[in-house]
Amino acid sequence: MESSEKVTEAGSSSQEMKTTDQKPVSEGFDQEEEEVDNDVNKGGGGGVVAGFVPGPLLSLKEQIDKDKDDDSLRRWKEKLLGCVEGDLNGQMEPEVKFHSIGIVSDDFGEISTPLPVDENQSARVLFTLREGSQYQLKLTFSVLHNIVSGLTYSNTVWKAGLKVDQMKGMLGTYAPQREPYVYSLEEETTPSGVLARGIYSAKLKFEDDDKRCHMELEYSFEIKKSN
Repeated sequence: MESSEKVTEAGSSSQEMKTTDQKPVSEGFDQEEEEVDNDVNKGGGGGVVAGFVPGPLLSLKEQIDKDKDDDSLRRWKEKLLGCVEGDLNGQMEPEVKFHSIGIVSDDFGEISTPLPVDENQSARVLFTLREGSQYQLKLTFSVLHNIVSGLTYSNTVWKAGLKVDQMKGMLGTYAPQREPYVYSLEEETTPSGVLARGIYSAKLKFEDDDKRCHMELEYSFEIKKSN
């Protein structure tokens, strides 16, 4: 299967990922990050500033209150967070809540499955694809309590107990907001041929920069002969 990043025993390769119109909050920090990078580069430390000690983890509410007297920062944060500020409860740890996983294909349009999947249905085939067909996985999720940084995914696929594919990619950094985020993974093409047909098992996992696992989903899908 094609992917944004495939990991095999022989090596790895990467391509640009495709995102939806809802962009991660990290894109709002481009200018600030560039200034920080320039300062770091001037120090010649290869990205590590000597003697730098990271500050304590603050809740999003504490970060907002800290700069409440600065009008420009307040307006920027209001634009960033929308009207979600009233829902903040001071919790420091971010939470990513996944609402659904969908499969988008020219064969059948879109099929969406609510999350979490019932344990009795975890072994059930979530979708069936024709060999050689193109498809995308589509996720809907919300971020709660605090900004989640460096959200990544890995998707590992097995057939008959053998690992046949592994994909990894970066979703980005997201702030809490009232409307859920919608993210489509890179378009892929199913393999073709007699050996490619059958039922596959897979595990989809999402982690952030601090290695917090926000979801681990086991599912199955089937590839059938093309008509």
